[in-house]
Amino acid sequence: DLKIIHGHEGYFVAMPARKRKDGSFRDVAHPLNQEARAVLEKAVLDAYHKAKDESPQVEPETDGN
Repeated sequence: DLKIIHGHEGYFVAMPARKRKDGSFRDVAHPLNQEARAVLEKAVLDAYHKAKDESPQVEPETDGN
């Protein structure tokens, strides 16, 4: 359930989350530290850009702003 989102500063990877009864969202998985997050995000975005180059119909989600 990772999501690639195009925000104000470019693409980023959103970790899987579930909506709670109070309407807030809670991550269900996240990297242990910033280094792990950077490695994961780079791998995901590299694969996304490769797939996008091979198939231009892939569209990212937006953050709504």
